[in-house]
Amino acid sequence: MILTTIIIIIALALDWLMGEPKRWHPLVGFGRLVMSIERRFHQSTKSNNQQITRGFIAVLVLLVPISLLSYFIVEIDVVSTLFSILVLTLCLGHKSLHDHALPIAYALENDDLEQARYHASRIVSRDPATLNIPRAAIESVLENGADSVFSALFWFLIGGVPAVIFYRLANTLDAMWGYRNTHYLYFGRFAARLDDVLNYIPARLTALSYALVGNTKLALRAWQQQSPLWDSPNAGPVMATGAGALNITLGGDAQYDGKWQHRIVLGYGDSPKAVDIYKALKLLRHSVYLWLVVLLLFSGLYYA
Repeated sequence: MILTTIIIIIALALDWLMGEPKRWHPLVGFGRLVMSIERRFHQSTKSNNQQITRGFIAVLVLLVPISLLSYFIVEIDVVSTLFSILVLTLCLGHKSLHDHALPIAYALENDDLEQARYHASRIVSRDPATLNIPRAAIESVLENGADSVFSALFWFLIGGVPAVIFYRLANTLDAMWGYRNTHYLYFGRFAARLDDVLNYIPARLTALSYALVGNTKLALRAWQQQSPLWDSPNAGPVMATGAGALNITLGGDAQYDGKWQHRIVLGYGDSPKAVDIYKALKLLRHSVYLWLVVLLLFSGLYYA
């Protein structure tokens, strides 16, 4: 437990100091592998059940060998700790969220809507022309904070390097295949469901963290009353609680691929502004600090 805590602290520090690799990021290489596997396995002429089965097999082909390889590497004593630090650092996206969100806030403060919209379009899948820019940025910070920070930490705590690699690759697959459109509805179904399962507990721990370090009363009320109405079982608690913790409103109708989708309004208070992007990032940082305090307390109890 003590070594695990030390590895997490070092990985968080390295992620914060170095950020996302500019070149040769392993997830970029994995993305190319995903596209190659998709070309081999995804055939829209197959029946719905056949597409689901082929999608299931494709997920296993992509996740199992890499996770097993990491298991054998981490069993080598001489490289185990360094390999664990490297992998966890690459799986974390704490600094990356700041690097993507801060330029949006800066552009909004300078009344440069074109730049703000450009930067926002890089982190959300909605149509850029119709974005509520501060709202989209904050939603991305809150939801991706759960995915790329707290879920990664959770699975590393549960199963070490193999577990965090399995999770991070599954999360990447969901980002690439987990769309409810005609192309991926069946082929990507297993990838989407697997991501839902893997994020179920971490998402609720993230929501609890947001509530504890923000406006607790409003956050818990939003979680209880609003999150069940959101279409995603994991994004609902995270975004509703985050909105309540920040005392702002998120959600609302949004346009995807030229079509408007109805989304309920989450949280309470006013529509977010540029300054609320900073507050959302602060909420994320304080939640990370909370996890570190809890880990240090458990490590101390374990050592005692």
